[in-house]
Amino acid sequence: MTAAADRPAFSRRVWALALPIMATNVTVPLLGLVDTAVVGRLPGAQYMGAVAVGAVIISVLYSSLNFLRMGTTGLTAQSYGAGDADQIRSWLARACLLSVALGLVLVILQLPVLRIAHWAMAPSDAVWPLAESYFQIRIWGAPAALLNFALLGWFFGLQNMKAALITQVFLNGLNMVLDVWFVLGLGWGVEGVAWATIIAEYSAVGLGFWIAARELRRQDGRWRWDRIKDTSRIRRMLGVNRDIFLRSICLQVTFVLFTSAGARMGDQVLAANAVLLQFTLFSAYALDGFANAAEAMTGEAVGARDRELFHQAVRVTTLWAVLFAAVFALAYGLGGQPVIDLMTTVEAVRETAYVYLPWMIALPVVSVWSFQLDGIYIGATWTREMRNSMALSLLAFTLAVPLVTPAWGNHGLWAAFTLFMGMRGVTMAWALPRLARGVGGTPRAGPRLRP
Repeated sequence: MTAAADRPAFSRRVWALALPIMATNVTVPLLGLVDTAVVGRLPGAQYMGAVAVGAVIISVLYSSLNFLRMGTTGLTAQSYGAGDADQIRSWLARACLLSVALGLVLVILQLPVLRIAHWAMAPSDAVWPLAESYFQIRIWGAPAALLNFALLGWFFGLQNMKAALITQVFLNGLNMVLDVWFVLGLGWGVEGVAWATIIAEYSAVGLGFWIAARELRRQDGRWRWDRIKDTSRIRRMLGVNRDIFLRSICLQVTFVLFTSAGARMGDQVLAANAVLLQFTLFSAYALDGFANAAEAMTGEAVGARDRELFHQAVRVTTLWAVLFAAVFALAYGLGGQPVIDLMTTVEAVRETAYVYLPWMIALPVVSVWSFQLDGIYIGATWTREMRNSMALSLLAFTLAVPLVTPAWGNHGLWAAFTLFMGMRGVTMAWALPRLARGVGGTPRAGPRLRP
């Protein structure tokens, strides 16, 4: 059967992988809304400020370590495609051991991290003690949070999106329920929000390991310590994770520079940009479903040495991602102003956001390529090229901001950000044909593992 004739079935497979991730991602902004609504009922703005400050510190730490999710996906997907059941178990063991080690390092370094955060963010005297208390509770959940990254990446690599959906909905759903109970019911304040999160994180780890054990019982293979401690595999994992870590740092730096440049233009512009970034984040959460499908399917193809499967996975996942990006652009064009009105009641901020709304219409169709190529590169573990692409894009953004903002103001800032997203897509697309030629042309003989 030709690839073209098989495309409807292949599209159904893509949707079977992408749709659970989209549903999972919806719970992330919902959790943020519940956190805000619960803390917003406490008597004083300092409580919301404290959770915001503490959550930013945690977010920077965890986002920098998200390689535990992405790297595990690509490596596991390739072993899945190769039919190596022992290695699939070994990647899970290595990822979990590394997650616990890094989580404990974060716990040990919590005081230096707090000092740096206090210097960098300079919160008020009313906010900082509460933020410090929040962080010192949340940080004890670091091993669990990172283990959740590893388990999520492993489930993605095995194309078990149902397991990923169950664990993440459970994690965020339990967090919401405990938020309301601890803060509004028991009156624990900011500490209640922190306790709700770490209880949910450790509970989700327990559920994740239970699902993983069931998954392994259905697969072949066995635990082999000699394979788990294989130094060549460990070096490969560390190399992949190092590249993704550096790539994540570049991304975080870009958002910090963007926020800082907007802040220098005044509180009104800063607030409007914060509102508009929610449009970008929402479309990114949705389009990540297709990127995650690409991770799993291209990783399988590379492991199976199946060039046709690789090309088909790239074509079909990208087609659906681009179509959805166009839908987002259309939706933002038709309904962007009412959404802005829902997010803020400050008329001056609304009017400022309306001015820059056209950038939100353009961004989905520009940024979709970088999201999708990220997924392809992660699945194939072409992480060095992905790292280099992000570094070049950051350089372009850094050079563009001082050149265009003096004349164009905030339009220039958004133009520089759009250039950053476009550069990521262009540089990875330029390297893709050369890298794709290295995917083996002869599919692996013998039966595949259970899909």
